[in-house]
Amino acid sequence: MKNLCVLGAGYVGLVTGACFADLGNSVICLDIDDAKIEGLRQGKIPIFEPGLTELVERNVKAGRLGFTTSYQDALAEAEFVFVAVGTPSGVDGEADLQYVRMAAECIADNMQGPLIIINKSTVPVGTGDWVADIIARRQSDPIPFWVVSNPEFLREGSAIYDFMNPDRVVLGSMHREAAEKVAQLHLPLRTKIQITDLRTAEMIKYASNAFLATRISFINEIATICERLGADVKEVSVGMGYDKRIGPAFLDAGLGFGGSCFPKDVRALEHMALVHGAHPQLLRAVLDINQHQRHQVVVKLRAELGGLRDRKVGLLGLSFKPNTDDMREAPSVDIARQLMREGASVRAFDPVSMEVAQRILPDVRLTETAYETAEGVDALVVITEWNEFRHLDMNRVRQNMRGRVLVDGRNIWDPDTMVAAGFRYVGIGRSPHNETDGTAA
Repeated sequence: MKNLCVLGAGYVGLVTGACFADLGNSVICLDIDDAKIEGLRQGKIPIFEPGLTELVERNVKAGRLGFTTSYQDALAEAEFVFVAVGTPSGVDGEADLQYVRMAAECIADNMQGPLIIINKSTVPVGTGDWVADIIARRQSDPIPFWVVSNPEFLREGSAIYDFMNPDRVVLGSMHREAAEKVAQLHLPLRTKIQITDLRTAEMIKYASNAFLATRISFINEIATICERLGADVKEVSVGMGYDKRIGPAFLDAGLGFGGSCFPKDVRALEHMALVHGAHPQLLRAVLDINQHQRHQVVVKLRAELGGLRDRKVGLLGLSFKPNTDDMREAPSVDIARQLMREGASVRAFDPVSMEVAQRILPDVRLTETAYETAEGVDALVVITEWNEFRHLDMNRVRQNMRGRVLVDGRNIWDPDTMVAAGFRYVGIGRSPHNETDGTAA
């Protein structure tokens, strides 16, 4: 059993701490938010993540997981410190490292013995060196420490599974022995472990997220072309995915990506490239296409309804993806605000993010069910592909609506089935009237 400290009790920090505790380690999670820590001590989980409540409860009860706001207490017996604090976007798209700096300074002020400091936060290339310099300069009495980069690859909604069943663990350090000690913590996961230098490990995270975001924007660009040419983007994606060189992942056309990672990380990588004299034109296109997808929904609604003033629009789903309550960079926010700017009234339902939505979209009427959202609306838009939406009684939905426009922003329904149910179906890169005039080979 090792003694671990995790700085930050958000999505990454809390999952990391709880999972390492479940692997048999003694873990203390620290956060500067007094209310969050007090809530965790009382069993209140501040985020929605499937399985996290049970995981935290089990390890708190076993005495392997605790919470504090005191750096002195958190570092008293720590051997490893995971830094999992926020790195939001700055004014120009750069990663804001104020919380990383604060964490490094507090580590320097409170460390009581040798430490291996592991950056879990997504940070610009070179941050590991910067953290080491801050700590070294700030220490009153030199205490040995080593910095390791260990980028996270957790997906919200399946974060616990992703932690326990990773594709790989990436570790970067200028001190091989420190990286190998961190590797030992991950051995129970039985996965590939790549050890490299600090800057390469930091770059692997950005390159991975930027590539996945690129795939999403690519298929959305193809969807727009499919609409013009009468092809079905879902079938195109299937055909592409059969190619072993391509594969099917991240080829679902829709409203684009959101959340705390892809938009922020692509912008940060673009900023790094610009600052160092590169020309990130592909990254810019990825961001432009992603934003375009959100605008296109409003364009489609405007065309179908003959304008948006005094129209009623219902939104199904508000979180940026299913199985989370996270609305950071969610398409729903941009779409709802643009609809209201053009004079439409908006009502919405999401299975788990209603409390978050009340703060972010106070002018949107939030309902208790999807069927209530459909009542009296001129158009209904699928924003988030929650599984329960796939199984709605669509005849009941249609009867509740005043109009019949259904914008399937995630392509979860069959177009012809929806037309047969009485809807005017509008998909992303799809048409309800596709017919094949070819013959089987």
